[in-house]
Amino acid sequence: MTGTPLAAAAIAQLEAEGVDTVIGTVVNPAGLTLAKTVPIRRTNTFADPGLGASPSWHAFAIDQTGIAFTDHIGVIGDQRLRIDLSALRIVGAGLAWAPAAFYEQDGTPVPACGRGTLGRIEAALTEAGIEALIGHEIEFLLVDPAGGRLPSALWAQYGLAGVLEHEAFVRDVNSSATAAGIAIEQFHAEYGANQFEISLAPHPPVAAADQLVLTRLIIGRAARRHGLRISLSPTPFADSVGSGAHQHFSLSMPEGPLFSDGTGAEGMTPAGESAVAGVVHGLREAQGVLCGSIVSGLRMRPGNWAGAYACWGTENREAAVRFVRGGPGTPYGGNAEVKVVDPSANPYLASAAILGLALDGINNQAALPPQATVDPATLSDSDRDRDGIAALPTDQAEVIGALDDSALLRRVLGDAAVDAVVAVRRLEHERYGDLGPEQLADKFRMAWSL
Repeated sequence: MTGTPLAAAAIAQLEAEGVDTVIGTVVNPAGLTLAKTVPIRRTNTFADPGLGASPSWHAFAIDQTGIAFTDHIGVIGDQRLRIDLSALRIVGAGLAWAPAAFYEQDGTPVPACGRGTLGRIEAALTEAGIEALIGHEIEFLLVDPAGGRLPSALWAQYGLAGVLEHEAFVRDVNSSATAAGIAIEQFHAEYGANQFEISLAPHPPVAAADQLVLTRLIIGRAARRHGLRISLSPTPFADSVGSGAHQHFSLSMPEGPLFSDGTGAEGMTPAGESAVAGVVHGLREAQGVLCGSIVSGLRMRPGNWAGAYACWGTENREAAVRFVRGGPGTPYGGNAEVKVVDPSANPYLASAAILGLALDGINNQAALPPQATVDPATLSDSDRDRDGIAALPTDQAEVIGALDDSALLRRVLGDAAVDAVVAVRRLEHERYGDLGPEQLADKFRMAWSL
């Protein structure tokens, strides 16, 4: 959907508020945020029929030069980027933003489009009588304009010192986000030096992913205003902690929530148990979508709070799926946090994979495995085998192969989306798989930056 065209009066009002340029963004299978802009008077044209874009946009790689051509993505053809006017936001200094999606010239959705894929999954949930909400977290690192480390003498994990050191930046982000209609729930210093995390309020899946993309744009613009840049790499520096892009999701039906007020494990309903089971069972095959980049494996280590083991556990930050039980401290009720997702993922495709796996679990009444009540790394191999807990692979070739061979993920996301993700990740592996951790981290530190 692109929304009802803006009336001339609405465009005139935007101009009166200082808007002269509209930017529309898409996220491609490599996790790159791509964009086109138009003068304000061409806003409706950007929405319909849209602006031309080569199919190669789906194949642009993170090394700034590579294009992962496939049998279906090449130099032939032309598609259209169409912005969704219903999601248009003013972001300040003359700029407005709207999320875009890919369409064929005849107006049919492009199957490889991440936003379109998530919209299809959201519609499938609605058809099944299920409402989904997703709350995104954004972890990022502040660096200098060349991507170098900033001083960290005044830093403590989750400390006030980092907030005060970058107070002007923090306040700029908060005020800019509020002006753009973004609901920031919290913003704090993280574990790593000059690392921050922002938690966003939950929204329906497509709207939530849109909000995430807009927030990254706002963070990037604010950092530039203060002589800084942001790194959205999963592993900005090989000797430091990684950055995640955790997704919290909750599900409800007309009779009530699936993760609260039930009689099952931790207050889940039977359908809620099956939803969590579906995600846990599909993690290894979905890993290429959730955290499949050439540097993602550097983050997927036990002890790194990255969810290195395919299991679930209540408030267990070493489980790939952390369950948050409903109660007085959880205003949105029970939810599940998928911790393996990192900033290199296309957030639309990642949400589609998570929710598609949850729906598959519900439809097949998947059995919930035992939860991990301790750090899985402290268990013996036999105990992990007994409980069905397996370490997720860190080798990119194995991750790509599992996705490529997955009938489940192809059914959930469609062949076009899976093939596009596999193509860009294989290009990364073929070109850079022989580099060491430090070389990989240095080369791709700014690959996803805005």
